[in-house]
Amino acid sequence: MTLAHRALFTWFIVLVFLILLCLRLDPRTHWNWFVTLIPLWVFDGILIIYVIIKIIRKWRNLKRLKELLGYYKWYIFGVFLKITSQVMICLTLEYPELEISIFVTMTPIWILLVSSIIYVFRRLKKIETW
Repeated sequence: MTLAHRALFTWFIVLVFLILLCLRLDPRTHWNWFVTLIPLWVFDGILIIYVIIKIIRKWRNLKRLKELLGYYKWYIFGVFLKITSQVMICLTLEYPELEISIFVTMTPIWILLVSSIIYVFRRLKKIETW
């Protein structure tokens, strides 16, 4: 899939999510929050499958497998943190009687942001040494 197709697909998923979010925020609809976030979970599932396919395509021998898993672990880790944050947000919004604190709800997002900053700075440092 080319870059243009991936960008169009991403924008389509975001558009569908925003439409569902607007419909959910309308007082006349009473959908579950888990249903509202289905486009984002479909997108995350496709991202995980895409990363697994890239690992399988580049894997030639067992020495390279460890290197590939080290390279792609950031992507898989980020997607799983994003899924975790979506589940926490849905639980907080759908079941207020659970009384989940905002700190617990936002912890996966904060971990994702900090790890993204670390990943970007490590990549910039690696590019700088070339």
